[in-house]
Amino acid sequence: MLTFLLAAALLVALTLLLLLRPWQRGNADGTAVDARELAARVYRDQVAELDRDLAADTLRAEDHAASCAELQRRLLEDADGRPARAAVTPAGKTSRALVIALPLLAAALYAWLGNPAALTPQAAPAPQQATPDVTQAQVDKMLADLAARAEANPGDTRAWTMLARSYRLLGRLPDSARAFERIGADVEKSPALLVEYADVLGALADGNLEGRPLQMVKRALEIDPKHVPALSLYATAALRRQDTALAVSTWERALALAPADSEDAKWLTQVLADVRGTGSPATSAAAASSAPEPTAITGRVSLAPALAAQVQPGDTLFVYARPVEGRMPLAVLRTQAGSLPLSFTLDDSLAMSPAAKLSGATRVRVDARISRSGNAMPSAGDLVAEGEVVATGTRGLTLLIDRVRP
Repeated sequence: MLTFLLAAALLVALTLLLLLRPWQRGNADGTAVDARELAARVYRDQVAELDRDLAADTLRAEDHAASCAELQRRLLEDADGRPARAAVTPAGKTSRALVIALPLLAAALYAWLGNPAALTPQAAPAPQQATPDVTQAQVDKMLADLAARAEANPGDTRAWTMLARSYRLLGRLPDSARAFERIGADVEKSPALLVEYADVLGALADGNLEGRPLQMVKRALEIDPKHVPALSLYATAALRRQDTALAVSTWERALALAPADSEDAKWLTQVLADVRGTGSPATSAAAASSAPEPTAITGRVSLAPALAAQVQPGDTLFVYARPVEGRMPLAVLRTQAGSLPLSFTLDDSLAMSPAAKLSGATRVRVDARISRSGNAMPSAGDLVAEGEVVATGTRGLTLLIDRVRP
């Protein structure tokens, strides 16, 4: 506060100095001014101006005479009603008045329009506490509240949609399927809902998309032939039927529609490379029919509903295993957050280096992370699952992404 007052006083002093200099120069001796003499000077100046206009032919002679007569009349009237000497406040008195009035006026204006309370030092705000982790009990309560709201309003398609998607993200697929069914006819109007519902039904059928799931995918493509998730799911169904040519051509269509630098494009490029190179995509969903390696780790990762609003389908999802005492991952699965909940398999085919493989370790820490930027290095704001130390060869591991990295 003291610093502010000193700065304000300095500024007021500087302002007064600049304002008072003309007063001091203009009439420093404090003498009065003859008002009649001033009026005569003004009259002479105006007549001279009229004479110049007449000489320059910009003013007619009759207008010149009329203007001069008018000036003379005004001069006589002004002189008759004006005292011989007009007392003017000496500069010293004016200066003293300004010195007193100006600071008082400024202080009054600040008190009225400003924020005097801001001058009082405030205690430093307490550091913001980190958002506590969402517990399973809190998740269950939120879902129960949402389910109660949907049941109380059977026609509230938005509530049923939120419930279906929440169950899907948590991996509660039967509950998700029932909630999708309760949405009703609105599912048939939305390509996104059709694809999500088809994915849930396919997962319940161990990855088999034939029948009703495939019909939903085709309906989604009828509504929007350029819907990339629908194209991808349609290609997955074709590949499962061993129709590799149709799968590749469909994924190529999806890749052409995806923005060049998007995560969709990167994922589709990788899938196409895997299909063309091995005849089957190197993803756990498509490789489920083959026996995993003895040291492979399998499981399922899902997202807590409380964090669903912070995730976009194109965000990057990493599932990786690293040594208990090290940082370099031994196996990394990279895909899109839109595939959650996801069944995964970590094995030597996902190794970052031939010299550091999952099969060379006995115990590892398995983590999952969602990154908006797609950066392989963890950063603040990433959504993460608490790492769990397991033995290589573990099956059925469950990961829940429920924390925000500080």
